[in-house]
Amino acid sequence: MKTEKELNQEILETTTMIRNEYPELIKYLDELPLTIPIEDSPAINIKVLTDYSHSLKNIIVKYGIKHE
Repeated sequence: MKTEKELNQEILETTTMIRNEYPELIKYLDELPLTIPIEDSPAINIKVLTDYSHSLKNIIVKYGIKHE
């Protein structure tokens, strides 16, 4: 299992890649659940970071499949 630091780095790298290589997908970053918390003070933990990282990667995968 990855550490919180490793997950944050992975999220940063994936987000940077989206911004640099797929700028048309930036609009979807604001719609991800981590960026729109339902709670006033949501808990950020390993599971939340892992889910967020996977959701970022899924955006790229889905975009790639649609544009092949």
